[in-house]
Amino acid sequence: MAESPPAGDGAEESPKLDTSVPQTARIWNYLLGGKDNFAVDRAVGDEIIAAMPHFAEAAVLSRRYLVRAVQFLAGEAGVRQFLDIGTGLPTADNTHEVAQRVAPESRIVYVDNDPLVLAHARALLTTSPEGATSYVDADLYDPDAIVAAASTMLDFGQPVALMLMGVLGHVESDDEAKSIIDRLMATMAPGSYLAVYDGSDVDPDIAEAARIWNLSANPKYHLRSPDRFRALFADLELVEPGVVPVTRWRPDAEAAAAPAIAQYCAVGRKP
Repeated sequence: MAESPPAGDGAEESPKLDTSVPQTARIWNYLLGGKDNFAVDRAVGDEIIAAMPHFAEAAVLSRRYLVRAVQFLAGEAGVRQFLDIGTGLPTADNTHEVAQRVAPESRIVYVDNDPLVLAHARALLTTSPEGATSYVDADLYDPDAIVAAASTMLDFGQPVALMLMGVLGHVESDDEAKSIIDRLMATMAPGSYLAVYDGSDVDPDIAEAARIWNLSANPKYHLRSPDRFRALFADLELVEPGVVPVTRWRPDAEAAAAPAIAQYCAVGRKP
């Protein structure tokens, strides 16, 4: 497999891991059945599962929405460039793997600033010979730096799929979340897409899981109602079926058989 160099200067530094504080990427990795986590992360994950036994399944179902969204974007929508911000730790069916199965020439830039994700960046960088995959060490709150670094691999004059999977919940203010989206989408060509999923406040069990998460995990997580979630897509054309639970977005047989969960998602197109 070909390999691409990291796009961000920070990827060359040796990260320092703080194993005493639970971290979002590691907790999520644990809930997905991964092994890149520590005792403090597993403790929070176990508390969440105790309060809501099906939460780990919800994490998996959300991940499967990502797979279907990328299949749509690389397939029917014809997108060949992906900017995945807040990618988290490597797991099965990462964005580049799914996209390059559909279109091997796809180019993917991952963005994160978690030290453990940085330590695993090389694992994310395997790519198809025809395409390219890279990593930017940058913060969601600095869209200009993200675009500047990603532009070494992506052509922002052509459509790009912006992936914000499970990360906007870490932005408490709706206005700030919308500002981040707007600043990123403003750099992208017409025909670009935004794909998002995040937790919703429609289920008391999810609210309790978020409360437990926020007692000790870093960064904290904030739930949004479906209406608040929909407002983040203002100025974009929602792809059918619009804002729905992750198991109801263009479901395959497995998703269709699963319950509608309080993880909401949508894909929007820049006109």
